[in-house]
Order: sequence, then C-alpha cells, then structure tokens
Amino acid sequence: QVQIVESGGGLVQPGGSLRLSCAASGIRFSRYAMGWHRQAPGKQRELIASITSGGKTDYADSVKGRFTISRDNAKNSVYLQMNSLKLEDTAVYYCSATAWGSTSWGQGTQVTVSS
Repeated sequence: QVQIVESGGGLVQPGGSLRLSCAASGIRFSRYAMGWHRQAPGKQRELIASITSGGKTDYADSVKGRFTISRDNAKNSVYLQMNSLKLEDTAVYYCSATAWGSTSWGQGTQVTVSS
C-alpha cells in the first residue's frame, strides 16, 4: 500500500530550472525522512538531497547552492527545486521515504538537460 510517485521531469536547457514533486501515500508522512536521488547512465545512484522529519536539510556538493529540497506535510509531498541546471544533471531522479531503517522508492522521473 506504500506508494511514492515522482513528477515534473522533462527536457530543459542548460541554465534553466525545473521543479520535481514527490507524493507519498500509505505512510505517516510527517514521521519520514525524505530524499532525492539520481542515477545517470553508467553511474551509481547517488543521494543528492535529504530532509528529515524535523525539516533539517542536507545536500551533495554537486548540487549545493543550486537545488533546494522542501516538504509539505499537509500535502504528503516533497519537492526539489532545481536551478542553474547543467548537462551533468541529466539523470533519472528518484524520491525515497525512510523510517525505522526501511526505505521505500518511487519509480523515478527523467530529467534531461540539453541545448
């Protein structure tokens, strides 16, 4: 019954912006730490942003200063605002929910940065 669905991916030009959304159901959302991960072709999946149940955020160096993670507990949603996008940001982006040592994943959404 746990379901996590990402949306908002697409094609964007270098320097552009995009906002990803993640809607969760089947969990007590406010108790979960949420994360955004990405996987580029030929590379391992990496955690790029996280937010705790208390609202504390953390970012990978590769996106710090450009990406912002936020959550809206009333909507059971987490967001990733991506600005100043670069070619190397092209990847499938995944949303995760973690509590009590267990993680649930969404199916991912494709982000392509291209001229």
